Parts: sequence; C-alpha cells; structure tokens
Amino acid sequence: MRKTLFFLVLSLFIIRPSFCAAAEKNQDGFDAGQMIMHHILDSYEWHIADIKGKHITIPLPVIIYSKERGLIFFMSSKFHNPKHTYNGIKIDHGKLTSVNGEKFYDISITKNVLSLFISMVLLLFIFISIGKKYKNNSQRAPGGLQAFLEPIILFVKDDIVKPSIGEKEYSRFLPFLLTMFFFIWINNLLGLIPVFPGGANVTGNIAIPFVLATIILILTNINGKKTYWMHVFAMPGVPKWVLTILTPIEIISIFLKPLVLMIRLFANITAGHIIMLSFFSLIFIFGDLFGNVAGYGVSAMSIAFTIFMTMLELIVAFLQAYVFTLLSAMYFGSAVEEGHH
Repeated sequence: MRKTLFFLVLSLFIIRPSFCAAAEKNQDGFDAGQMIMHHILDSYEWHIADIKGKHITIPLPVIIYSKERGLIFFMSSKFHNPKHTYNGIKIDHGKLTSVNGEKFYDISITKNVLSLFISMVLLLFIFISIGKKYKNNSQRAPGGLQAFLEPIILFVKDDIVKPSIGEKEYSRFLPFLLTMFFFIWINNLLGLIPVFPGGANVTGNIAIPFVLATIILILTNINGKKTYWMHVFAMPGVPKWVLTILTPIEIISIFLKPLVLMIRLFANITAGHIIMLSFFSLIFIFGDLFGNVAGYGVSAMSIAFTIFMTMLELIVAFLQAYVFTLLSAMYFGSAVEEGHH
C-alpha cells in the first residue's frame, strides 16, 4: 500500500509539468518563458490538461462593476471566441480591458481567489473536526489527523509563539499566529499538487503576502506599549544628537520589517515554481533544437531534478510558514515587551 501511494504521488509530480509544457507547445516551437509565466500568474480559468489539442479547463466567474452598466456577471468561457471578447470586455494576456475605454472594477473569482476559498474550507474543516474530537473525546489518546497536527500545533505554541512573545502576552496572539502558519503552509502545499484543486500560486502572488504583512504591521503598532514607542522615538541612554539619526531609521524599520516578510515569502515560493518548471522545460527545449531523441535523452535528468526540487519545495513550504510566523511573533514580542527595571 505504501509503495503504491508513493508511486502515485511521484507520478503526479511527473505528470504535472508535462501537461504544462505540452499545453504551450505550438508551431513556432516551445516557449519556456511563456509556459512558466502562464503557470505562476493568476488566471480567469483553471487549466486542467490538454487532450489531443483540446484545452480542458474550469471556467471561473468574471464579475465586473462599472458606473455606466452596474454589475456584470458571466463565466470566463465566454471569452473562448476568435476575438476573446464578450459584452464589451476583452481578455488580453490574462488581463481584462474594455473595448470602448469604459472604466470598471474587476472583482472576479480568479484561480488564486478560488484557491483561497478552498484553503479556507480546508482550514475550517480540519480545525472544527479536531476541536469536536477534543471536546467529545478529551480523555482518549489522539488519532488520525488529530495525532498528526497536535505536535505541530504544540510546536508553534511552545517553540515559536511563547518564547518570542513571552508567557504573559502570548495567548492573545496565538490564535492569529496559528491560523497564519497553517494558512501559509496549506497554500504552499496546494501549490505543489499537480491537479485540481492544487496548482495555484497563492503565496507566490504578491497580493497575499502584502495583506499578511499589512495585518502584522497594524497588529504590531496597535499593541505597542510605552517601551516600544520609546525605543522608536526616544531611545533611553542615547544622546539627543544621535537620536536625530536613529529615530528616522527606527521609523523606517517599522515599515521595513513587514516589507521584508512580504518579499521573502513571495520570492521564495515563486522562485521554487520557476526552477521546477525550468528543469522540466529542458525536455522540450532539447526536443525542439535536436529532435525527439535528444528530448527523450534529457528527460531522465530533467525528471530527476524536478523530483528533487519538488521534495525540496515540500521542505521550503514548511520553512516559509515557520519563518513568517517566527518573525511575526518576534515583532509582536518587541511591541508588548515590558520595560526592564
């Protein structure tokens, strides 16, 4: 059973890039850059596979609001026509534009938005079910999913949150930090799954890390105590002329810390996807340049590198959630730290 499961998972990781690459191959030859960008950027439909040149996709809702026409709703499959236009709206390189210059607000359910909803449902299902098991069977030893997640929850609580924030204040921030840790981790893992509902690059979309970093910035400064603000504006024991230099630096660092968090998560996840797809693209690049024999010859090496990078990405998926949560907890800890007497 374990061997069957292993080879099933392994085959999925191998199949995923082959679908991606085959989908982008055309009469002008294989375009690796176009294929990679297509799969790390957001989309108005969810591409599943290509069978005999036919695209298998899940159309997603396009929702637009304009002052002239109000709310407009239709499925993205309406764009499947020679002009890629419907109801005065055109899709061009993954972006919506108006044919007649009309201004509108795009609030569509894109691939990343749908993946967000899926991860939210997963999080709710996992933790509500675990909570019910704790409530109904508090005296029994944990089993199944509960036994798997309990050590991770305790790890986040006892090794990340409590030491970083302190015994007195950590409980206020624990629910948020636990939710954020599992949100990042689950979305990172979903991005590595080759088939629906996986494959979306949620944490590699700059908007998601930006929102998380903004929440951390707000929470840190709202909960900042007197000691925290004194360290920013009037550091004890520092001459006044030095404060004229240090204070602007400290003010900048308030915004710089969440910015670094945002860029770290975005860059690491996006880079991982690009590297994996780049290795697999070598098969089709060599096939175009030197024929199918060369493509098959390099495929073994490319698949080996892709599998290695996928295994590495599984570790990175956890590490990025860990680092983001740890640094956030440290920022909260510095904000609520009591003055030393």
